[in-house]
Amino acid sequence: MNRRDFLSAATAAIPVAMVLSPRLFAATEGDFEVTRTKAEWQAMLSETEYAVMREEATERAGTSPLNDEKRAGTYACKGCDLPLYSSETKYDSGTGWPSFWQSLPDAIGTKEDRKLFSVRTECHCRRCGSHLGHIFDDGPAPTGKRHCLNGVSLTFLPA
Repeated sequence: MNRRDFLSAATAAIPVAMVLSPRLFAATEGDFEVTRTKAEWQAMLSETEYAVMREEATERAGTSPLNDEKRAGTYACKGCDLPLYSSETKYDSGTGWPSFWQSLPDAIGTKEDRKLFSVRTECHCRRCGSHLGHIFDDGPAPTGKRHCLNGVSLTFLPA
């Protein structure tokens, strides 16, 4: 196997490893208002929700019904019900994940994510630390940001 083939195969395997084996990657940690034991989180979340929200995995693109949600309302954290995003800032990014150009004030926290050989901005619920997704600099005006979120981390509350 030549070096190019090896690097291509290794790079392609990383996202697969994150989805299939999220336990290889660190969970969001910190001092949060809402805390639960691992057993408590596992009891309240599905296996996929737990992998995404507590182990920073990523749901498959195009699998969340919230990606196609068009009604007015608020998107809240599935882990603690904190309102995170308004439907007024939601847009179709074409990525297969629910996307927003801005969060609600004091709703999210961020940290550096260096898992994929680059630096990305990861976002999480500021109250319980649940992993939401990532923020990119390719979104629409007025912020130019794309908050690309895992739908399993959210609940939708219609207006």
